[in-house]
Amino acid sequence: MADEDIVQEIEETPVEVEDDAEPEDMNAALQQVLKRARFHKGLCRGLHETVKALDKRVAHLCVLAEDCNEGAYTALIEALCTEHGIDLIKVPEKKKLGEWVGLAKYDQAANIKKVIGASCVAVTDYGEKSKALDMILSHFGRN
Repeated sequence: MADEDIVQEIEETPVEVEDDAEPEDMNAALQQVLKRARFHKGLCRGLHETVKALDKRVAHLCVLAEDCNEGAYTALIEALCTEHGIDLIKVPEKKKLGEWVGLAKYDQAANIKKVIGASCVAVTDYGEKSKALDMILSHFGRN
């Protein structure tokens, strides 16, 4: 057998670097922060989980949908946030909030098939630091 030089070509796969660009508005920043928190398992979704996190004072941020149809629900979340000094952000639609926190089902073409609304979400772990997180914290006057 003759010595054959086997040349292996190493294919360089482009490494996806997540954009840490400055978000254009507060909703885009909130969406990025919720995505990172979900990745780091730092989200409490729904009334029961959120109230537990707010009561134990482990939540850093609470997000409430403005189109929530239950007045007592909104009053409870707002009261707990003010009592414990937890930041509260309101978003216009609960369907959009549900999509941001991973309560959407997708088909094979990555199109949204069904979205379950989330009226309330609490963030217990932000994950890594980002410009979006800095934007949200500066909105509340924190560093």
